[in-house]
Amino acid sequence: MPDTAGVRLCAAFPDAGLVRSEAHGDDVVTLPREALLSALRFLHEQCGFDLPLDVTAVDRSLLGPGPRFEVVYHLRSLAQRAIIRLKVLVDEADAVVPSATSVYQGLNWFEREVFDMFGIRFDGHPDLRRILLYPEFVGHPLRKDYPVRGYQPRIPMADLKGDPVPGREEA
Repeated sequence: MPDTAGVRLCAAFPDAGLVRSEAHGDDVVTLPREALLSALRFLHEQCGFDLPLDVTAVDRSLLGPGPRFEVVYHLRSLAQRAIIRLKVLVDEADAVVPSATSVYQGLNWFEREVFDMFGIRFDGHPDLRRILLYPEFVGHPLRKDYPVRGYQPRIPMADLKGDPVPGREEA
């Protein structure tokens, strides 16, 4: 087995429940949320992953039983020309992940986007509020259960025939 960052990460935290795999030549490590900040610090300080690429999420509700959401972190080491993907599985009833902004400040707005689109909270985030949608928006549009034609506050919408919906006229 090659000495990759994923192998080193799993060796550094043998009792944390990390699972390593590989996809398209990149390391993929699935870990519990309790180990996330330690893993991020290790990758940043010990493995040279100096560039956080993004944070996103996947709604796995159509895949069957199991945790509904997967929060995905992509990190890059410029010196090693390597990318690692970290995945944290969270249930819908407790969709909270520790904020990574203490390790990578650049993930601030990515975490806000995941909160806005999926409703996953980031514990310890310095300014967790909507970033793409207005504050009165109801729901999280990238969840699989979001209605295709949902009506929102402050937004007048016509019905399918083009007629105004009663009670939704423009002010």
